[in-house]
Amino acid sequence: MANNIVLAVLLVAPLLVLVNGQEQKIGDYRGRFEREKCDLYEGRWVYDDSYPLYDSTQCRFIERPFACQRNGRPDKLYLKYRWQPSACNLPRFDGVEFLRRYRNKRIMFVGDSLSLNQWQSLTCMLHAATPHSHYTLQRMGPVRTFIFTEYNVSVMLTWNVFFVDIERKRYGRILKLDKLEDTKTWQGIDVLIFNSWHHWLHTGTKQLWDFIEDGKYIYKDMNRLVAYEKGLKTWARWVDESVDPGKTKIFFQGISPDHLNASHWGKHNGKNCSGERKPMFASPYPRRQHPAEVVLEKVLRSMSKPVQLLNVTGLSLRRKDAHPSVYGVGGHYGMDCSHWCLAGVPDTWNQLLYAHLTTHH
Repeated sequence: MANNIVLAVLLVAPLLVLVNGQEQKIGDYRGRFEREKCDLYEGRWVYDDSYPLYDSTQCRFIERPFACQRNGRPDKLYLKYRWQPSACNLPRFDGVEFLRRYRNKRIMFVGDSLSLNQWQSLTCMLHAATPHSHYTLQRMGPVRTFIFTEYNVSVMLTWNVFFVDIERKRYGRILKLDKLEDTKTWQGIDVLIFNSWHHWLHTGTKQLWDFIEDGKYIYKDMNRLVAYEKGLKTWARWVDESVDPGKTKIFFQGISPDHLNASHWGKHNGKNCSGERKPMFASPYPRRQHPAEVVLEKVLRSMSKPVQLLNVTGLSLRRKDAHPSVYGVGGHYGMDCSHWCLAGVPDTWNQLLYAHLTTHH
């Protein structure tokens, strides 16, 4: 999977794009889109007064860690930025068209709290498009299901941060890098969006395992990037052996960056994302790929079945302003520079998902 993913945009439905700030039917630009090959992930953040895509107060189901305005964040400029690809325009999200297209189907996010972040974004984007439509929100074990009953569309989330199995033994919890059996909830899903990385780094009380098993050997610990690659390869084998691309589309949410160190964007008197109000409009330094990006893309390139990478790392890296900071779950006693406010950056991730789902490439 190349670092710059190229999308040839071929149109199959009347969509809207923003051209010079004005919405136009995408069909009016059919020739341009069909001629050009556009990297949707290469671009910049631009101010757009029509943003955000929704009023987050319409979505009372957004959980506290992401509800920055409800939690008292006083500024709103961070809500007004739109991702603008360099060579084309990103299709404007059409929630009704999305629901019609996926009538009687199921979409599932699989991963950690950043998957929760993106899942809550998508459910709010769709709810805002059909605010008077009935919905149900269910939870059974690790699976949450948001059903738009008029369309019978299920947007689901299942908590699975490593993909590979964790087994409990009398001497502790074993993370088994070469074993993946708990896939029952993934079976028969029409669209799967996977995400895994941040929990591979956790230590101390946040670490969800006590030992790592790799083949015949058990370790107290190992290089986390090496463990991540081994776990991803096990997941990749499951996809290659078990998924029918004619029935299930597979996506992988790229590595979501944090902004815990302000010196990374040239602010040497700052500590983290606290008080940031604007994006980085240009990177202050040549961007090197995140080590986990390199591993993820290496594994995806090795696969025989198609998996579309949502390559969101670079565009998200510029949004130091869009984290909850003290307006998340911990209030002024906590600092969250890892997750994202809603409305916010995950809405763009879902616009990119929408672009891939609604175009042939």
